[in-house]
Amino acid sequence: MAEVSLRHIKKIYPNNEKKKGKKGEPQKKSNLKVTAEGVVAVDDFNLEIADREFVVLVGPSGCGKSTTLRMVAGLEEISGGELLIDGKLVNDVAPKDRDIAMVFQSYALYPHMTVRENMAFPLKLKKVPQDEIDRKVNEAAEILGITEYLERKPKALSGGQRQRVAIGRAIVREPKVLLMDEPLSNLDAKLRNQMRAEIIKLRQRINTTFMYVTHDQTEAMTLGDRIVIMKDGEVQQIGTPQEVFDHPANLFVSGFIGVPQMNYFNAKLVRTGDKYTAELDGKKIEISAEKQARLLAHNVESQDITLGVRPEHIALFGEGKDMFHGTVDVSEMMGSSVHLHLQSLGQNVIVIVQTMDLQGVHHDGIKIGDKIAFTFGGNVVHLFGKDGKNLEF
Repeated sequence: MAEVSLRHIKKIYPNNEKKKGKKGEPQKKSNLKVTAEGVVAVDDFNLEIADREFVVLVGPSGCGKSTTLRMVAGLEEISGGELLIDGKLVNDVAPKDRDIAMVFQSYALYPHMTVRENMAFPLKLKKVPQDEIDRKVNEAAEILGITEYLERKPKALSGGQRQRVAIGRAIVREPKVLLMDEPLSNLDAKLRNQMRAEIIKLRQRINTTFMYVTHDQTEAMTLGDRIVIMKDGEVQQIGTPQEVFDHPANLFVSGFIGVPQMNYFNAKLVRTGDKYTAELDGKKIEISAEKQARLLAHNVESQDITLGVRPEHIALFGEGKDMFHGTVDVSEMMGSSVHLHLQSLGQNVIVIVQTMDLQGVHHDGIKIGDKIAFTFGGNVVHLFGKDGKNLEF
């Protein structure tokens, strides 16, 4: 068993900023809270991770995700809260006694050792018998497909092969928890795709709980059983990849998850009795029954809103009074699809169009300057209050 509980975890760094502003006030960090105690890098982080679950922490640089991981590893002191592994409080337990392993972004391999020696090193430190070391190293090398490189030095390996060695060195210990801090960020796009697939296969073969940190939402969406989205040291939403894509908790999550980013419009939510419609540019959008039920359950009243629509949920062409109109400003050919940037409703609107639809009709002939009509249904809109929160939840 390897359950991990993070309860009200907090990390505060001393505020050593001595510079004064024009008015004699201490300068404040732009994205993190500064209190009398110091700079709050992680604030009230709560997460329960089940045995063998794969949880991904994702967010922009400086959001506190790596700091959280390092607190689990014991590389950073915990300023407040409780960290439990298998029900045991480990706040003050040394890293070597937590039964965790960590894979770093920089590989951190010993250049003077062979691959075999690098992978065997943590076992030698624990004085594991040599025959058991050989067995575990060979098994890990087989799982990761690096058996043929065991006698090579790291400098003779590619980036992807070095990362496999770093992962192998971690898994030979058979840790309860495997921590991975942006392990693929130094690889090119093709290698990242390959290594993502390798990690997915790896987690099926080893009995370990994973905590994985990345700023890449594609990694988060493809790897995680659940993903934790962070911003400015605080958790914004926790859920499955599909949940956070379909039901973002706020504007930040909706914009961070999904490529290209969601389109946003200033609109009005109108409640008439128990029915809701959204009004945009003088047109009424009928909200789906499912969304209406959630709005009604929260007793949402008429108000100005930010209406969000993902580019892939906008339909082109057609006629009628409910169509919006725009002019193609930029056309990005992506192979199977085209990303169109339209000037419409006084702003930029991004639409994804498949180059060939299910009927075999090609849509790759749209040119810059073309006039386009588009629409979207009330089942795909996201309704955010002016405070940024999703009104449905």
